[in-house]
Amino acid sequence: MRMRQSIADIEEAFFEEIEEDRERRDRMRRHAEQRARHRHAARTHRHGTLRFALVLLVLIATAVVVTLVMFNTLYYVMR
Repeated sequence: MRMRQSIADIEEAFFEEIEEDRERRDRMRRHAEQRARHRHAARTHRHGTLRFALVLLVLIATAVVVTLVMFNTLYYVMR
């Protein structure tokens, strides 16, 4: 009887360990997915900021060029 109980205890401990391992793997997978989502969001935000800065720079450069061309044209017309 003692041997059966011992084997049953070992089996129960084995199944509990399997379940704990499965739960640990699930937690690790969820954590990895969460980190990946966070990295993706940060990268998207950073790229959006860079694109906005580039558009702003192009807009300012366009305004400067148009202003210079306008005043040069006005200078040549008024001469």
